[in-house]
Amino acid sequence: MNIYTRKKRWKWILFAIAIMIVSFSLWYTNILVREIARDERNNIRIWADAIYQKAELVNYTDRFFNQIREEERKRVELVADAYRIITIVEESDVLNFFLKFITENTTVPVILTDSRNKIKNAINTDFNPDTVEYLRGRLRSEFMVYTPVKISYESDNFDYLYYKDSKLFTELRVVIDDLIDSFFSEVVLNSASVPVIITDSTKTRVLEYGLLDETKAQDSLYIISTLEHMAYDNEPIEIELSDQGKRYIFYQDSALLTRIMYFPYFQFGVIGLFLFIAYIFFSSTRKSEQNQVWVGLAKETAHQLGTPLSSMIAWIELLKMEGHKSETIEELNKDVERLRKITERFSKIGSEPRLKNENIVQVIYDSVNYIKSRASQKVNYKIIQSQEDKINAPVNLHLFEWVIENICKNAIDAIGGAGNIEIDIREEENLVLIDITDDGKGIPKSKFKTIFNPGYTSKKRGWGLGLSLSQRIVRDYHKGKIFVKNSNINKGTTFRIILRKIQSKKNRS
Repeated sequence: MNIYTRKKRWKWILFAIAIMIVSFSLWYTNILVREIARDERNNIRIWADAIYQKAELVNYTDRFFNQIREEERKRVELVADAYRIITIVEESDVLNFFLKFITENTTVPVILTDSRNKIKNAINTDFNPDTVEYLRGRLRSEFMVYTPVKISYESDNFDYLYYKDSKLFTELRVVIDDLIDSFFSEVVLNSASVPVIITDSTKTRVLEYGLLDETKAQDSLYIISTLEHMAYDNEPIEIELSDQGKRYIFYQDSALLTRIMYFPYFQFGVIGLFLFIAYIFFSSTRKSEQNQVWVGLAKETAHQLGTPLSSMIAWIELLKMEGHKSETIEELNKDVERLRKITERFSKIGSEPRLKNENIVQVIYDSVNYIKSRASQKVNYKIIQSQEDKINAPVNLHLFEWVIENICKNAIDAIGGAGNIEIDIREEENLVLIDITDDGKGIPKSKFKTIFNPGYTSKKRGWGLGLSLSQRIVRDYHKGKIFVKNSNINKGTTFRIILRKIQSKKNRS
């Protein structure tokens, strides 16, 4: 099992552990949210019950005052009857009785007038009847709240008995009106910290609201939408008050509960964002360290090869000077030249290479010819383009040859030293496309990206650096791309290289 297989397995293990931690966190937080929601629901139910009880108290008080008003009206009618009887009764005992009945009325304001509204008598009023002769103007308006009692006498004579609510009743009426008005305000203010909207019987006209955004509350569409959501979450409370009609109290979960309900998902998002940023940071740090190690290793390799290479060149020149001329020396000279080129390649790793427009067709023909003489003769090479064709692109010759050699060597390993390798070179408006295809064992789709990681190899003997090095040369130094275009198991693989035809200003200098 190589390092990338172990790495992938550990990634899945850590991912599973992370999922378990997040799931447990969400599960436990949801339990807390449900408990808080249950407590809040209980508070809302208590609040709703209190509303019902207070509404009943208001209605009871209002009914009580209405009874008082009815009793006062009956008392006024009795006073009217007493006035009428006084005019026709002559016996002193009976007359004293009715006079006593009239004088004992110490609460209800009463004004007795003749048919022309000339004041004859007044009881429990705020004005002096001796200074006011007629019932008119504002005074008449005050006593016209109720229909005056007509007192008829003999000979078609009649008087009017005007009355209004007693001062005590009026004060109590103000109290009950304030109680009704404050009832809805208290509902809004003491609404268990939940948003509340109070509407009329049509459920459309808003009378009061609480814990809503003042600006949004002026938007009718927002109110309609909010009422729909409130009605969906909770059945509106129906209240019916005397002289007020039906009222509906809409409410929903508090903003605190809503935030708590979404907190687990927010928590998950924050943790996910933190892990993502941490992954990007450590991944970039790791890649930077790998690059430094890679560059350092390449530079050190070039340095170590330099000394023996110089010595070998000197020995070849010495053999030539002594008159040794043979094919062995020529082949040795080719290999030394090859080592010199390899040393130069390693020395360029880590520094920006100079790119030059080269004929890519000729470069690939030269690279293939070099590999032919040093690989199995059972491998058939086919380059679609003719050697006379010209397709130019800016490349660093030594490094790009290294890429072609690495991919071809990888293809030779894939076909087991016997098979076919085909190279197709095409140019587009600003790109050069190079497809290298073999009929080897293929690559699983899950490994298309992994094969470019340093150290990954499917061979028992190998460092797994060839494709990784090729990717760095194409991507970092030539600003191009290299990837597995397609692959089928036991049928073959196609690698694609994409080069830019326009050389960057930095590489021209």
